[in-house]
Parts: sequence; structure tokens; C-alpha cells
Amino acid sequence: MRHNKKFNHLGRTSAHRKAMLSNMANSLIFHKRITTTVAKAKALRIYVEPLITKAKDDSTHSRRVVFEYLKSKTATAMLFRDVAAKVADRPGGYTRILKTGNRQGDNAEMCFIELVDYNENMLAAKESKAKPSRSRRAGKKKVADKLVAAVKAPEVKPVAAEPVALVAEVEPETPADEVAPEEKSEE
Repeated sequence: MRHNKKFNHLGRTSAHRKAMLSNMANSLIFHKRITTTVAKAKALRIYVEPLITKAKDDSTHSRRVVFEYLKSKTATAMLFRDVAAKVADRPGGYTRILKTGNRQGDNAEMCFIELVDYNENMLAAKESKAKPSRSRRAGKKKVADKLVAAVKAPEVKPVAAEPVALVAEVEPETPADEVAPEEKSEE
């Protein structure tokens, strides 16, 4: 029975699993996106997201704690310098898993795992799609509020001004065969 066993052992010993997750976390921090199986991506998300949260607080203690998990000075420095600055205002959910189908050899379910704030294509699509959504029908309360606002709005009296001509006078164009003789000689 597997009662109260919360994480996937991934068919590996404890030391092998920790080393694999550490290497995958380093690759994710360096490359911002890696391809792996869905099971490993879910395990990596559980492993790396607390480290990114810890990297928001740039102190000696948090650097040592993160280094203990990553075991790479360059990955730790990159996490605290680049990644933490980009995700500073995000309350969580630093990674995204995008399924890509099954692997040819063993039919394992494959996916991308990426850092959310580094996918420029999705960020550009999100900014261009930022139109407010419309509801299909207006609620009775909204319609009533608009009517009350229209009734309470003060009436604006128009300022007396000179009448403006709506149609501008346009000079008729001269036909091409009635061009002055001076213009024909230049052509």
C-alpha cells in the first residue's frame, strides 16, 4: 500500500533521484526550457519552485540553502541574479509544463518544462490579447445603474458659436485634355 506517500520515486534510489533532480534543475535554470517526461517534470517542479521562492530573498543563508540543492555555483548565481529579479512580483507558479506527445521508442509521455517569465512568444500573445472580455448579456443591475447615472448626470448646455459649414467648397478639376499648353510642352 502507498498510503501517505506523496512524491514519485521515479524508479530510482534516493541518491540517484536527488542527483538527477539537481542536474535537471541546473539545466532548467541555464536553458530556461528543457524537454523531459511528464513524471520527471512534475517531480522537478516540486523540487525547483521552492528554490526560486528562496532566491527572492538574497541573503547568505538562502544562497547556501539553494547551493545545497543545486550543487553548482554558476547555477546558484544565475538563479539569484537573473531569475529572481524576473519573478520578483510573481506569488508562485514559476514553471509551466507543456505536453508534446509520446516518445517514439517507449511511448513515454513527453513535455517541455519552462520558466514562465522567459517564454517571449506567450508573453507577446498575452499582451496583444489583453482586450476586456464582454459578457453575452447585461445584467439587470448594470443596466439599472447606467440608467440612474444617465438621469443624475447634469445636462450640458451647448455654447453659442458661429455655424460651421459642413460641406467645404471644392474647386472642380480640369480634365486632362484641357491642360494648359505650357504644361504639355514640358512633358
